[in-house]
Amino acid sequence: MLGADVVFGRRRSLLCKLGDRSGFVTLRFFHFSAAQQRALERGVRLRCYGEARPGPAGLELVHPEYRVLDPAAAVALEATLTPIYPAGEGVTQPRLRQLVGQALALSERQHPDLLHDWLPAGLLPNLPSLGDAVRYLHTPPADAPLELLARGEHPAQRRLAFEELIAHHLSLRQLRARVQRRRAPPLQAPAAFTERFLAALPFTLTRAQQRVCREITADLARSHPMLRLLQGDVGSGKTAVAAYALVQALGSGHQAALMAPTEILAEQHRATLSAWLEPLGVRIAWLTGKLKGRARAAQLAALADGEAGLAIGTHALFQDDVHYRDLALTLIDEQHRFGVHQRLALRDKGRGGVTPHQLIMTATPIPRSLAMIGYADLDHSVIDELPPGRTPVNTLTVADQRRPEVIARIHHACRAGQQAYWVCTLIEESEQLQAQAAETTAAELRLALPDLRIGLIHGRLKPAEKNAVVDAFKAGELDLLVATTVIEVGVDVPAASLMVIENPERLGLAQLHQLRGRVGRGGIASHCVLLYSAPLSRQARERLGILRETNDGFRIAERDLELRGPGEVLGTRQTGELQLRIADPLRDAGLLPAVKRAAEALATDQPRAVAPLIRRWLGRAARYGEV
Repeated sequence: MLGADVVFGRRRSLLCKLGDRSGFVTLRFFHFSAAQQRALERGVRLRCYGEARPGPAGLELVHPEYRVLDPAAAVALEATLTPIYPAGEGVTQPRLRQLVGQALALSERQHPDLLHDWLPAGLLPNLPSLGDAVRYLHTPPADAPLELLARGEHPAQRRLAFEELIAHHLSLRQLRARVQRRRAPPLQAPAAFTERFLAALPFTLTRAQQRVCREITADLARSHPMLRLLQGDVGSGKTAVAAYALVQALGSGHQAALMAPTEILAEQHRATLSAWLEPLGVRIAWLTGKLKGRARAAQLAALADGEAGLAIGTHALFQDDVHYRDLALTLIDEQHRFGVHQRLALRDKGRGGVTPHQLIMTATPIPRSLAMIGYADLDHSVIDELPPGRTPVNTLTVADQRRPEVIARIHHACRAGQQAYWVCTLIEESEQLQAQAAETTAAELRLALPDLRIGLIHGRLKPAEKNAVVDAFKAGELDLLVATTVIEVGVDVPAASLMVIENPERLGLAQLHQLRGRVGRGGIASHCVLLYSAPLSRQARERLGILRETNDGFRIAERDLELRGPGEVLGTRQTGELQLRIADPLRDAGLLPAVKRAAEALATDQPRAVAPLIRRWLGRAARYGEV
């Protein structure tokens, strides 16, 4: 130590000059005591750790960790690397290391059961024991492979990830077993009823739709509840498959319910299913939060006495005052937008000890690795074929400086008889601000394009106003629809062939893919213009590049998972569900086959190990897959 001085600038700080044969560095402390200042006197020997940054007089370490060395003792490097832990305010790294060291020592001397290895060696795919893995990661040797550790691919890390994934898998197996012990009514409509439904459809089901219908029919015929996840890319025809499932319940004389996250999507389902099912004699009840008074009472009465066979609506379907005479099937669309308790509340509307069958649908494809972790309790069906007539959407990225060119392109397309969307987004999650942005954009476009019929839709409009705008657009009475992301799902206008999305860099890949799916629904060549604000970050360029390259929702979902993490993709970040501590769905995807085999072997051969494993990794946490 070459000396320490208190300096006064914008903030008082203690500056210590430290040097050796290789050069000099300054230590800067904004928070310090008089005792600390006295201890850092000239001639003291220190060992320091911190991030070196450029300062006024060369390199600086701000608030580094340091240790005063005994000048009489030889200075030897420690045998292990120094761990850096995630720390909150008021907890220092030295204190955390001390606590971890004490915990490891106690686990070895007094509580060996804490690191008891519940996995037999034969189940481990060339991985170390749990105790060895934990000790290695907290005290790695000086020659540890740092790059391997940084990537999370060291055998010690993979050992912990392997056990964590097994615990999640076992938890979901237990959940599935509990649900399947419940009683459900077998559902199978008379063949003539199903044939009438299929004959009335204005199209023929694709091979993929027919395959999924067979899978669902087999599930519904059993006396325990169906738990099935139906995945399909935007426009793959999930609604037709859902209607086929509804026909099995309704044709068997039971009730069904379809819940959607938004009124626009629920209204879209009501319009479509009314056209398909009402000719079969099915009465449809409609329930949303905005329905009040006598109208609501009439719908509730129709459900309670069984006069209405199908209920369609939003969260209102599972409120306390909603009673069903004989609910046997529930369908949940865009499942990631509902919480666990909301799905449970709808399931619990079954009466007389009967649990309804449940079909969960999503148009946001879930990567296979994530589905195996987060939905291990569900059977999976995938519609992997688009109906005839769907055209791939050509996606372009255009800087906002070229906005006049984009407006001219919209004008040309609409004058040629096409229809277009202009989607407005904001960073802030505020319907009010989004509405303001959309209103401003609509006013500007009306000035620039006075000869076009321009409509406006956003989340702050009343349901009747939204429906009127959407209906006018469908009927061709509007050329251009200015909208917020409220049109992400539930708007189907085959004549619309052009979409502009402002500030796409602010949205996730899955949401952009959903928005883009509003076009390309007819036989016209369709285009999506991503009108971004320059300059773009490297990650934003990557994300938009993926949308230019592919219309494959599953590939887009994989990239979304890489960029945003499993909690965001599954919609669980807010609730804390599926919070993996060590494992990573992409990095550790190669472990999943072994995880499944090990979980099955444990459940069969060593059932006493199951509960301790789940408790170690999940505690009492609610499971994401509980439906």
